[in-house]
Amino acid sequence: MNPPEPELEAGEIVQVSWSDRWQVYKRLQELEIPCCCAVDQPLRVKVNTPKQWAQLASVLKQFSAPRRELVQLLENCWQIAYKA
Repeated sequence: MNPPEPELEAGEIVQVSWSDRWQVYKRLQELEIPCCCAVDQPLRVKVNTPKQWAQLASVLKQFSAPRRELVQLLENCWQIAYKA
């Protein structure tokens, strides 16, 4: 049996599809962003820094944006990287 998740103080509920929420949760954990996701409960995230806000936005976009938009974003990043 896994230990219970620590409660988040003032954690915001993140609107993410039920089918994606565990993947989003795992990615946020990898990024060390405080979050919890209990069975049959929404994903809750506590963002403390601007960097975490940007990371959260990026993760959510990864799961919600159309593939074409993600490909274009990646191509833009490559173009910027190779111009430097």
